[in-house]
Amino acid sequence: MTDRLSLSGQLEISRLVYGMWRVADDSDTSPAYVQSKIEACLAQGITTMDQADIYGDYGAEAVLGGALKAAPALREQIEIVTKCDIVAPIGKYSDKRLKYYDTSAAHITASVEASLTNMATDRIDLLLVHRPDPFMDHEETGKALDGLVASGKVRSVGVSNFKFHDWNLLQSAMSTPLCTNQIEASVLNYAPFIEGDIQWMQEKAIRPMAWSPLGGGRLFGAEGAAVRDALDRIGKAQGVDATAVAVAWLLAHPAKLAPVMGTNNLDRIARISDASKVELDRESWFEILTAAQGHEVP
Repeated sequence: MTDRLSLSGQLEISRLVYGMWRVADDSDTSPAYVQSKIEACLAQGITTMDQADIYGDYGAEAVLGGALKAAPALREQIEIVTKCDIVAPIGKYSDKRLKYYDTSAAHITASVEASLTNMATDRIDLLLVHRPDPFMDHEETGKALDGLVASGKVRSVGVSNFKFHDWNLLQSAMSTPLCTNQIEASVLNYAPFIEGDIQWMQEKAIRPMAWSPLGGGRLFGAEGAAVRDALDRIGKAQGVDATAVAVAWLLAHPAKLAPVMGTNNLDRIARISDASKVELDRESWFEILTAAQGHEVP
């Protein structure tokens, strides 16, 4: 069973998060099958479901909503994370000329209303601004996010893919504390651990969420061969596979990351919590980092 994690005292989530970015791409998107995925997560203590308005060409939220309509009792057992601000020329925005970000109050408010309808819920547990917007009016955006929290439609607010300067700008215009930053982090994308992103969040006691914790599948290709050998060796000694060790590498870090795991395969969903069983000492953690970098640390 996975443990729990408090995000700045505002929201408690499961330490392992189920990512639903591909849920609309599955051959079976029926409410019953989606419910079986959620129940497989709940059986392991994984209660947090990660969504975004753009997932599935703006269709993934509705797939989750179908399951919640069919089995309303599930809603009280889970936390829903979703994201907004990406406008891409697909799905409901197929008339747009190009991809861009929109953090205007009107867009954020409309996105939240659409997400609530799509997911058949009266509240979003955690709303993330999906990408830093270089055209953001932070005063307008901050006021809109504060208003959504005050309305009860959103319980807590965070960001995704932000650098510290993006975070500081938005937070300066908000009364609601931002509670997390969902960033890309994995054994193959270890830059956040050595370039200051993780260190800044540790200093501020911000618990990061980590998307693409398996490197977007690159871990199982030629690029990941060397580090996969190290993961396999460690995993074999503890009765788990390389995937579990790769996720455990993130879990082991003192910053207390929450990896977001996405798969449509029920067998793999049922094994997500294997990562919680892995024990990594300092030497093993650096063994994996060394294999990923291709050289020992300086």
